[in-house]
Amino acid sequence: MTIPPEFAGNVPPLARGTLDRSALRRRDETWLADAWTGGQVIVVDLTKGGRALVADRPDGSAGLVLLPATEAPEGEHWFLGVDPDGTSLWTVSAPLPEIDGTRPASLRDVGHLLDNRDAGLFTAAAALGNWHLSHRFSPRTGLPTEVVEAGWARRDAEGNMMWPRTDPAMIVLVHDGVAGPAGRCLLGHNATWGTTADEVRRFSCLAGYVEPGESAEAAVWREVAEEVGIGLTGLTYSGSQSWPFPGSLMLGFHATADPDTPMRLDPEEIDEAHWFTRDDVAKMIAGGFVHPDTGIRMSLPMRSSIAFYLIETWLGGFGR
Repeated sequence: MTIPPEFAGNVPPLARGTLDRSALRRRDETWLADAWTGGQVIVVDLTKGGRALVADRPDGSAGLVLLPATEAPEGEHWFLGVDPDGTSLWTVSAPLPEIDGTRPASLRDVGHLLDNRDAGLFTAAAALGNWHLSHRFSPRTGLPTEVVEAGWARRDAEGNMMWPRTDPAMIVLVHDGVAGPAGRCLLGHNATWGTTADEVRRFSCLAGYVEPGESAEAAVWREVAEEVGIGLTGLTYSGSQSWPFPGSLMLGFHATADPDTPMRLDPEEIDEAHWFTRDDVAKMIAGGFVHPDTGIRMSLPMRSSIAFYLIETWLGGFGR
């Protein structure tokens, strides 16, 4: 179990997983063979952006649709863990079946609508599946690889082993440290995002990969300076979550800076950035904020992202 259920509500949306991964079972071939026959499977179509079947509930939430292993599509199956009742949980990468009352959805779309167990299960399945998709051949030898350790490793014909890896990335909400409605935060528009068909531009936190030999904290200072050209006056770690698109671990921070410092944007990364008050941000969440200078309606990242978590935490006064 990764996070006790009583604490799972105090972390970013995709960090709420309560899955018992049962790592000691991954080399027990006898147990795995028996567990597969009675297991439940989440099918993920990695060719369609990592979509799985979900069923919407009357209260607005959603739940994953799992299939008995005997009804799962053919393909490699990878062991994810065990439910509290002892049921083994697996994932298969395959086209999604058509089942009445369900719909295909990506983790980005529904991660925040799932309960703790399903959020963790979908996140693990997507992350593991994306790793397998990119490691069919050994980077050392170029030889084809096969699945071992129930999906948690691959091996080539010469015995070279590979295990899933995660790329660390930082994401930071920069703000002025001021409490109350007058407090402001800095949000940017990525140069690759463009504007939606209904003329909405999405603004989010600043983010970037941690470079070799660099700490996450140093990456925050560097990325903020590179993307918007300002320095920070303080930095606080806020939490992390997997972002399996295809395989990142997002390390979240809140940071303070002086909003009077002139910005110098890197146009290849950030083509627009502004300081927004808490009232502005609340209107963005409600879908009704139009920037007074540009006349463009602005939105925030999807609710399943750690970016939204950092913004919402600051909005409530807990990110100072």
